[in-house]
Amino acid sequence: MLTLTTRPSLHTLLDAVALTAVDATAPAIIYLQTDSLPEIISRQMFRQAVIGYANWLRRLSIQPGDLVIIAHTQNLESIYAFWGALLVGAIPSMFPTLTEKLDADIYMHHMATLVRLSAVKAVLTTDEFAPQLQTAVDCQVLGRLEIRDWEIGGEDTARLRDYQSPDLPISQSPDHIAFLQHSSGTTGLQKGVALSHTAVLNQLASHSDSLHLNEQDVIVSWLPLYHDMGLIAGFLLPLVQGIPLVLMSPFDWVSHPALLLRAIHDYQGTLCWLPNFAYNHCARRIRARDKEGLSLASMRLFINCSEPVRHDSHQLFLAAFAENGVRPEMLGVSYAMAENTFAVTQTVPGRTAVLDTVDEQELTHNQYAKSVTADDPHAAVKVSCGPVIAGTEVAVWDGDGRVLPDRYVGEIAIRSNCMLTEYYRRPDLRPFVNGWYKTGDRGYTVNGEVFVIGRDKDLIINAGKNIYPQDIEAIVNDVPGVHPGRTVCFGVSDEKEGTELIAVVAEVKTSNPAERKEINKTIRQEVARQNGVTISYVHLVGPHWLLKTSSGKIARAANREKWRAERGVE
Repeated sequence: MLTLTTRPSLHTLLDAVALTAVDATAPAIIYLQTDSLPEIISRQMFRQAVIGYANWLRRLSIQPGDLVIIAHTQNLESIYAFWGALLVGAIPSMFPTLTEKLDADIYMHHMATLVRLSAVKAVLTTDEFAPQLQTAVDCQVLGRLEIRDWEIGGEDTARLRDYQSPDLPISQSPDHIAFLQHSSGTTGLQKGVALSHTAVLNQLASHSDSLHLNEQDVIVSWLPLYHDMGLIAGFLLPLVQGIPLVLMSPFDWVSHPALLLRAIHDYQGTLCWLPNFAYNHCARRIRARDKEGLSLASMRLFINCSEPVRHDSHQLFLAAFAENGVRPEMLGVSYAMAENTFAVTQTVPGRTAVLDTVDEQELTHNQYAKSVTADDPHAAVKVSCGPVIAGTEVAVWDGDGRVLPDRYVGEIAIRSNCMLTEYYRRPDLRPFVNGWYKTGDRGYTVNGEVFVIGRDKDLIINAGKNIYPQDIEAIVNDVPGVHPGRTVCFGVSDEKEGTELIAVVAEVKTSNPAERKEINKTIRQEVARQNGVTISYVHLVGPHWLLKTSSGKIARAANREKWRAERGVE
């Protein structure tokens, strides 16, 4: 198993246990779908499919260093394609697929721009979408039909017994780019985080040690593979380490969240990563009869990651599933980001996450986490994300780059041995300052524990998705009846849902109630159509309502506070 001790024995991701272990009959992936029997993919079946995919990619002239975008619906095919691309030395990148919530023309425009800027060699997608996408992009677009008639023959099976074949895998340097992670933002133009084999293996070794990972562990995941949490924790980690991965579609999970509990019960799951909203979703949407008779006692950790962690969400989840065996020490936390491959911190397994009760007003107005008692009128509970994992450092900086002492809030900066190499083909973007990466997140430290409280750059995280307010504002500005350039979008914390909701304030030219109602409706429809997110609040205002800075720009924070004040929200 890959640990900090054994780390020197692995050179690239192709040394993964799922590809190299002697025991070829052990399960690599257990794939679950609603209304279907589970598919159990042994290590041998996994290797055979990966090698078959690699040979198919070679026949299509995919060369080492070529960028291959994988935009399937989440299924076993996308997994084989990813590892097959690695096997031929290409650079794979998982990407969101087109869904019914997104406008196909807009999606294809974003994909075409990505193909052009990043010099994509091929896009692998669904049979249904491939012909349509091919008309929009200047690269190969390949559906499943392209390989359906090509079976893996004896020559490829033989390679399973002689994995060091002279032509497969392609020899790679550990410092070469292994793959890209594109962020989970609302458009297709997010920066491509380029990660080397060395960085990824360093991350997996350090994070595995922080989790006390062992051969009896079973990872259960519904997370999308284009998101760093799903790609690293719910995909690469188990396959590299050779522990079973129980995987389901995110679409199935959202519609039927009890599937996650059933999978844990059936396969004795021990580790599961979740964004904060998922705790609320499970607690509120899983019916009593659907959890009856299910045991979650096998779990070591549910790991809260990717959104600001809420104590009340943990408590809601604990209350809902205590009778199924969930205990407080199972509720772990990690602070993670694609630029660090994944985890920056991790709470200690077997211990409850550290809680810090602070004065909310002092935190908000003076950027200081003043410790107070629970009965203080301004008390707020903050949940620690844990200490940093091995090989990673965290500092909290003020605006001038000076390191702040404990309890003072500033921007979180990180330095590690698992950091990105670059933003792919973006020499204009320089991610490091004297070897440190400025995260844009705000937080503080206390005795080695890292607390994350917000974001510098107005980023909204809604149901685990990064929402950039400027994207929403651009859409709203084009809605007929809205005064262009006079809109503002911001996030609103919601305790019930355990995530941030999206609010829009827009200046309109009419005071007619019927016309305003139609504008409100159109704003919601256009944002959902173009970006696939739901606007929770639309507030239409007249001239002079919006607050601006001295330079004439819309002041997002000031308008958010004005909106909250008018609604009577503290």
